[in-house]
Amino acid sequence: MMDFSIFLGDDDATTAFGEDLALTVKPGDCLALSGDLGAGKTALSRALIRALANDDAIEVPSPTFTLVQTYELRIPISHFDLYRLTDESEISELGLDETLEKGVALIEWPEKAGQSLPRHAICIEITHEGAGRRLTLRTDSQRFADRLKRVRAIREFLDSRGYQGAARRFLTGDSSFRAYERILTAEDKTYVLMDSPARSNGPPIRDGKPYSQLVHLAENVKPFIAVDKYLRSIGLSAPEIHETDITQGILLIEDLGSEGVLDDAGRPIAERYEEAVRCLADFHRRPMPETLPIGNGEIHRIPSFERSTLKFECEVLLDWHVPWRRGEPVTDAERADYLDIWDHLIDELQTVEKQLVMRDYHSPNLLWLSERDGFDRIGMIDFQDAIIGPSSYDVVSITQDARVTVPRALKERLLDIYLEARDRNGGFDRTLFLKSHAIMSAQRACRLNGLWVRLLQRDHLPGYMRHMPRTLWHLGMAFEHPVTAPLRDWCKKAGIPTAESPE
Repeated sequence: MMDFSIFLGDDDATTAFGEDLALTVKPGDCLALSGDLGAGKTALSRALIRALANDDAIEVPSPTFTLVQTYELRIPISHFDLYRLTDESEISELGLDETLEKGVALIEWPEKAGQSLPRHAICIEITHEGAGRRLTLRTDSQRFADRLKRVRAIREFLDSRGYQGAARRFLTGDSSFRAYERILTAEDKTYVLMDSPARSNGPPIRDGKPYSQLVHLAENVKPFIAVDKYLRSIGLSAPEIHETDITQGILLIEDLGSEGVLDDAGRPIAERYEEAVRCLADFHRRPMPETLPIGNGEIHRIPSFERSTLKFECEVLLDWHVPWRRGEPVTDAERADYLDIWDHLIDELQTVEKQLVMRDYHSPNLLWLSERDGFDRIGMIDFQDAIIGPSSYDVVSITQDARVTVPRALKERLLDIYLEARDRNGGFDRTLFLKSHAIMSAQRACRLNGLWVRLLQRDHLPGYMRHMPRTLWHLGMAFEHPVTAPLRDWCKKAGIPTAESPE
């Protein structure tokens, strides 16, 4: 049970706490707001709703007469006022159960709901105290309690660094444990806050290592700091880091804006993708770093794409995609053949060019900085999982964007731009690169086509399945190179189709 109390000295403090609640709530949460008339229930609700809407001017009328007001926002939310409710049985007619299936309920005068109030409601009592108000929150939801503690810790971080009164808005956060907020200070300056607590490693699943260590995912913010400093030192557009709390995993960084590399319809803007590829070509002509300074004498040793890492990622196809498609798991013989094929493909990678791989160099993580020049217009925001591996990996990431269809003609043009830029710099083996490109294209497609199913079945995130036709198409393109012929034959025999272009 969480029992939390806070004094809100004025309306600004109430608004700030409403913003904190907006960053805490998840679908299924029911906030029961108790207090006398004028205590501030509607003021708190209005602040929460406006923060979810990211619109301080949105009309949020009191639902005293309508009983319920619904808002279709990032998280759907229904604002109930039960003051005029004559019988608790009427609450079912207001759609409370339907609200909690996909959204959040705010209920003023919850005592009118009687036994109809959800058992795990988050009870918030507001009382007058001097010139302000006292808010007392009680809940037996551990998830809500943990999240509120984290949100409040971030508020304390901002206050302690001189950003008192800053407005906070959700920016992004999906299947990752990492989340981002946009921060607007009282002086109208904007920043981005990275909320990245130290990764809680799960149980060992192979060779005594948890998943994050097997695939070399960042376990705290130190790799982000190290890679960010390196990228900025060589003139690339990574965000400046303004404030840090490494222990808590909180960073306040430069806001590079919201303009990306896609048009309003979600299609690639060719000019911006071309600059992203030119940026990679220039980056890949530089010597590869193996260690990077973090600060205070600490060094980040960059991990490598080891054989075990590459194979483990490819196994996602065996463990999730094939059973989902066929209704039965792969046989031991199929698994052995598949992994043997990957052993041979990884052998082929031993002589290809290696470089610092940013790993997620694609549309969700690239911003367009129109006020800058050349490929400095490409803003990079996601590189904490950077690893040493084939330089082709990031070229595959951008030219075969997992979440966006890059038309075949544009994909070929992007690859030509990259190859020509590398040729001009000299010392580049085009044949070896194209072999590497095909292998890493296949590796990435195998992983993603398994990942979408895992997100569906294990994590209950079905939205990612819409990308599968595209990543099956990418797998088919990888099979056009002769080096991947054994994998192509295995997939065909296993019943894994390749898709037509979704253009």
